[in-house]
Amino acid sequence: MSRITPFTSPLLLGFDTMEKTLERLAKGNDGYPPYNIERLRADEQADSPERLRITLAVAGFSEDELDVTTEENQLVIRGRQVDSGERDYLHRGIAARQFQRTFMLAEGMYVSGAELRNGLLSVDLVRPEPVRMVKKINISVPD
Repeated sequence: MSRITPFTSPLLLGFDTMEKTLERLAKGNDGYPPYNIERLRADEQADSPERLRITLAVAGFSEDELDVTTEENQLVIRGRQVDSGERDYLHRGIAARQFQRTFMLAEGMYVSGAELRNGLLSVDLVRPEPVRMVKKINISVPD
């Protein structure tokens, strides 16, 4: 029995990688750390690109324990806390955790900056307006 997905339509050519990406994203979502995505107000200019901000709640992580990278069309945010054995806990409700949160970026999107303030990591993204192209394809007629 074959699996039928929306991407098996003969009208959607070359979207098989998108289907694999969606499957991978659906599997890797554990909910930690929580995050917001917001659209920032556009400048008054009509031709200004859209700006987005991803804010993650990373309380307890220092700047050295966080890593923000882009890999191909993915924004990857990692946090690694090292558990030091120097303390003697009577109760431990805050564990040293690691996380990796991945966001797929549309073609042309880029990270304009990242800031850590009051336990919140904000990553600013810019999505430039796509250039509309029309290309004429010549039709050849064999002799």
